[in-house]
Amino acid sequence: MPSAEVTNGVNGAKQSSLKDSEEYIVIVGGSLGGLFAGVALKSHGYNTTILERTPTFLLENQGAGIVAGGDTIDFFDKYDRTGKPVAVPSYKRLYLDKKGDVIHEEVNRQNMTSWDLAYYLLRANYDRVDSAYLQGGQLPEQRPTDGKTNYRYGCTVTDIIDQGDKVLIKFTHQDDSGTTISNSLTTRLLIAADGPSSTIRSFLEPQIKRTYAGYVVIRGTVPETEASEASLSVFRERFCFFHAPGTQNLTYTIAGENGTTAPGTRLLNFVWYANFPAESPELERLLTDKDGRRRHITIPPGKIAWEAWEMLKSKAEEMLPPQMAEMAQKTQTPFVQCITDIIAPKNLYMDDKVVLVGDALAGFRPHTVASTSQAAFDVMSLVKWLDGDIERGEFVERVMVYARDVQAKGVRIGNRSQFEELDIQEYIEDRNMMSIPHKDIVFPAWTREGLDEI
Repeated sequence: MPSAEVTNGVNGAKQSSLKDSEEYIVIVGGSLGGLFAGVALKSHGYNTTILERTPTFLLENQGAGIVAGGDTIDFFDKYDRTGKPVAVPSYKRLYLDKKGDVIHEEVNRQNMTSWDLAYYLLRANYDRVDSAYLQGGQLPEQRPTDGKTNYRYGCTVTDIIDQGDKVLIKFTHQDDSGTTISNSLTTRLLIAADGPSSTIRSFLEPQIKRTYAGYVVIRGTVPETEASEASLSVFRERFCFFHAPGTQNLTYTIAGENGTTAPGTRLLNFVWYANFPAESPELERLLTDKDGRRRHITIPPGKIAWEAWEMLKSKAEEMLPPQMAEMAQKTQTPFVQCITDIIAPKNLYMDDKVVLVGDALAGFRPHTVASTSQAAFDVMSLVKWLDGDIERGEFVERVMVYARDVQAKGVRIGNRSQFEELDIQEYIEDRNMMSIPHKDIVFPAWTREGLDEI
């Protein structure tokens, strides 16, 4: 295997091997993207420190279902040591009309997982966190070739400073008494995996802001044992869609409590897109939580105001097929997210000492069902570059053409779905386009423009 070197993109100099040193790569963000990076780098012998701003050792369950795309499955196939299945299969796609009748169906297998199952499996692989999610699997063994790991929570990055061959990371940390302490680290490689509102990206590209797309997504889950037979008949191990002017809904089966995938113990996950114009009274009501706090982008599970949720349930009865409206009525922990757009112009900064991955690079609209897969793909490509298996230029091209292409597709199909009234076949074609395996995507020429300047 070629020597593990990082090529400086400005002057062509070489940084000595990170793998063979005692130095730590620093990863900002301890959710799925950061853990993808931590797990892969650990497996390849790199030492890593994760800085997560949440002031608890474990992140709270986000109550969200995830379509586990090909890159996500490839990542777990390659790096997971628990042996626990990460996904529930969906064997068919169904499309409903407003009455709840099936108007189209096709065989199209996909894999569905949940944020919490993926998170706990990644934590087990990164820093050997044991949990009930490992039932049916095992706590991963330590290997002598593994890199060292350091998961630090309650850390808020306040600045990054280029120091030539290293980056200085300033952050605050809360100790067990709640006292805020200023701290810092230096590293030769900083990985920004801190999501679509990335702090690291804001330091590097302060002019780039998340922009509201004009609609929100309402999410929730219902135990399959609580669903009616009419709902189970279309949702159980199915990927079910509904389209109408100004709204879209998709519902599917995901793992249940502690990641169980046994029939009868799983959850039905619904994802409902609804238009709310910017600054409208309805949007203001929706984004003001039960404590009276006006949230910027997300109302977390358990925080939605009663009046806002009653408004949404009323809309569900009016706008959705009965099976999907039932999910809105029965969910106990709904949450709301504004759909936004953002993408950085490049993925490497500070002479290649800072790299953006996943949502920190490009926030995909959820219609693409590719946000998690983007993070997995970016990380697997990064490791190939660090190990010397691909050149810097190939790494940049792989990551950037994918980010540019899918981000643009997400804007297009999202706007078509929410703001145009199309024939059902056009919606089906949009969805099927997003299911093309990564290796089979033909990226348009414009996605490569300017890459030689990065």
